[in-house]
Amino acid sequence: MNFKLLSSLFVIGIVPFVLDNSYAQMITGDFGDSPFERKFGDVKYLDSYFGTVNNKMEVNSGDQVVPFTVIFANVGTQDITGIRGQLSPPLGFSSPNVKNGLIFADSNSNSLAGDLFSLTFFVNIDENTPLQEYPASVDIDYSRLRESGIRTASFNFNFMITGDSIVNVRPLNPILMSLEENNVIIEITNDGTATISGVNVVLQNTDTATSLIQNSVTNVENVVILDSNWHVGTIPPKTSKYITTSIYVPSNLKGETFRAPLEISYINAHGDQYTITRIADFFINGKIIIDIYDVQVKEVAGKKTIIGSVINEGNDDALFSFVTIEPSGNSNIKLQKQFIDEIGIDSPVPFNVPLKFDGEPVYGINDIKITVRYKDSVRNEIFETLETSIFIEESTVVEEHSFPFLAILGLIMGVGVLTFMIKKRSKINLRNIPKI
Repeated sequence: MNFKLLSSLFVIGIVPFVLDNSYAQMITGDFGDSPFERKFGDVKYLDSYFGTVNNKMEVNSGDQVVPFTVIFANVGTQDITGIRGQLSPPLGFSSPNVKNGLIFADSNSNSLAGDLFSLTFFVNIDENTPLQEYPASVDIDYSRLRESGIRTASFNFNFMITGDSIVNVRPLNPILMSLEENNVIIEITNDGTATISGVNVVLQNTDTATSLIQNSVTNVENVVILDSNWHVGTIPPKTSKYITTSIYVPSNLKGETFRAPLEISYINAHGDQYTITRIADFFINGKIIIDIYDVQVKEVAGKKTIIGSVINEGNDDALFSFVTIEPSGNSNIKLQKQFIDEIGIDSPVPFNVPLKFDGEPVYGINDIKITVRYKDSVRNEIFETLETSIFIEESTVVEEHSFPFLAILGLIMGVGVLTFMIKKRSKINLRNIPKI
């Protein structure tokens, strides 16, 4: 009986070990490098990042005294207090107070059982520290309520220097022309060091949206915009993407500033979605529409003159205007200019340029090119040209030597008449002298 009893007890004792080895079951506790490792304790590490509890920050190499927050969970059954942590940073990171030392942080409150708590350390990042992932470790000292003594928990983890994202916008051509449809290209640039993704741009076009921009005049509700929503995608650091649209500006907005508020949403390096507003500024220029008409040859003060008119059918004045007439084709008309100053809106401005030839006159049909040169309100110089023909009649040409010849002839005749009158008066006076 004793032998049977001992044999039974031996079999009962060895069966659990055989079954455990047969089914490769894990024993609760420290399981080495298994991703399903389970450890029992009061504190569990959850996350770490640069920033404060409710606000993650993008940081760069060289940033000083930046907050670094580690999030824990009190997974125990009791509240804990007196929480103090010490961070052991890797090479390239240091304490603002002690060089190459541990960085300390205290929790300013107790942690209830089942709640989260955090420790925020302040860190200096060296200038030459690359943007990448780094290992670190943190030790936590704490006490359980209604229990004497200090408990310690240690955690190894990885964290990332993300770099920063800086989003700017600018129009490639900041000048809009009124009275026409403008093809607009706006550059969206990531001037930071971290990639942004999921970028979407929306042009704000409601009274509510524009009212959020204080002390600014957008005029966005007064123009006609073809597209107002763009999916841009990913923008790597130091690169740009472009959005395009068409904007029609009415006549009454000339000379004003057009501010287009763009709402830009994107996902930053932490994986958080951000929404920011940027303004694309434009200047609305007036439109000058020049028409040259009624070009012909007339005799003015006895000289052949090319005359015509210039009218501005736009909504802005043309400034510092010149008219240039030059030969075209086989014509030998001499190039000449005339200053006509300002060309107002809907007010014809005449020009008259004396007709001169470079060599012997060529009568009949002459091809000419008329150029009106002017400047707009932002002092851009613009040229408008007209290719046309004029007819020059030979019978009406006044020779250049006619006036001097007639003048000399008249002078000679005047001198002769004056001499004749003087002689005649002298003879009359001699007859009236009494004889002695």
